Amino acid sequence: MIRTVNVKEITENIREMCIEANHFLSPDMGRALTRAVRSEKSPLGRQILGQLEENLEMAAEEMIPICQDTGMAVVFLEVGQDVHLEGGSLEDAVNEGVRRGYAEGFLRKSVVKDPLVRENTKDNIPAVIHARIIPGVSVRITVAPKGFGSENMSRIFMLKPAEGIEGVKNAVLTAVKEAGPNACPPLVVGVGIGGTFEKCALLAKEALTREAGSHSPVPYVKDMEKELLDKINGLGIGPGGLGGTTTALAVNINTYPTHIAGLPVAVNICCHVNRHITRII
Repeated sequence: MIRTVNVKEITENIREMCIEANHFLSPDMGRALTRAVRSEKSPLGRQILGQLEENLEMAAEEMIPICQDTGMAVVFLEVGQDVHLEGGSLEDAVNEGVRRGYAEGFLRKSVVKDPLVRENTKDNIPAVIHARIIPGVSVRITVAPKGFGSENMSRIFMLKPAEGIEGVKNAVLTAVKEAGPNACPPLVVGVGIGGTFEKCALLAKEALTREAGSHSPVPYVKDMEKELLDKINGLGIGPGGLGGTTTALAVNINTYPTHIAGLPVAVNICCHVNRHITRII
């Protein structure tokens, strides 16, 4: 069975998702922040977490962005192989949805046309689009606006295979230590292990969109997520970088097969808002 989807439907959904993601904290991040307020041992840390919660409530009530950096729009598309798209270019449809969302949501335009000339595009496009074909007749869309205070703190490590799991753990801890307060903690730490140079970075970015508090189905990876979260929270960086026991809200790790000669590891750090929203059409 072939299902026909007009790309205008994709545009409209992405328009709405850009606005929603930038104004409302996702439910999983809300739960993670609430858990952090209850468990934080530092009085100052609890105060800062309380201020973050207050800011998020005000943003939702008054329809203002939860962060002034409304990010560069990252869009993941999983398109069913039995979907027939009509009405124009899929890439153009995605970018039009982002353009409308940022215009109608009065969101800051943060994209420059050329990385060195630095002229603002004034509409926050183009988006960064990752698309893949999956079985079925649906289109799964995830919009994850990514601010660059945290993005700038992300790292890729091309480890030797002999460095093994301890080398991976050290790489993640190194990235978080070097980020310090600059990534607006408490953080969500996305980690990609395996693949190639670019694949591990994509794995880490996708890991940020996974529900905070969930774990990998792979037993040793699940254990590593828990261990790294404990070790990161033991660094003492704390909320706002002012000390405490909550430096990270979650550590999400994705893995992929890799070459016999390599062990690529990417660490994509996100601040406490970790904006992401998913819809299936």
